[in-house]
Amino acid sequence: MEFSCIQDCSQCCIEREYYPSKKYGKIGVLIMPQEKEKMETLAKVNKLKISILPRIGITEEKNTSSIKILAYQMMGIEKNGNTCPFLDITSGKKSPHGGFPCNIYKDRPLACKTYPLIDIDPISLDQKCKFCKEHKTADKNLDSEIESLLKIKTKMSKYSGFVWRYATGIGEMEDKSQIKTGWILDE
Repeated sequence: MEFSCIQDCSQCCIEREYYPSKKYGKIGVLIMPQEKEKMETLAKVNKLKISILPRIGITEEKNTSSIKILAYQMMGIEKNGNTCPFLDITSGKKSPHGGFPCNIYKDRPLACKTYPLIDIDPISLDQKCKFCKEHKTADKNLDSEIESLLKIKTKMSKYSGFVWRYATGIGEMEDKSQIKTGWILDE
């Protein structure tokens, strides 16, 4: 079955999740270091305010004083971390599939280009995606998504040492007592 967005859906650009647990807060869109400046420039061009936080870092020693950042995350515009800042929710325009359009679709981050793939070995689809929930499979039209995911995996897999995750401090009000902020050793 060929993957395509479900009519009127923009869920992947709106809903953010806690990962790997609530302690870390909600995650943003994965931004590779070489994409960070591009996203900041696109935000200025589109007159948008964005927040980019670290996401994953490594160190040779078990301390945070010399963290090398492997990936960043672009946070959503809502207080609870939801809704990509580049999603056009106010103009009344619609994308070809009827959802909200992306203001930077041609220049979107690699992570957005991989969706709904969440792993490559074996190929796994995000079961929160409405298409994936409805059809349970997609075996066509995923070549560009696979290529993008392989680029991310290649850039993330060549490092060793201690791995750290950045807790965003962002989430639903009822979860605030569980959410941390700052670097946490990924054990």
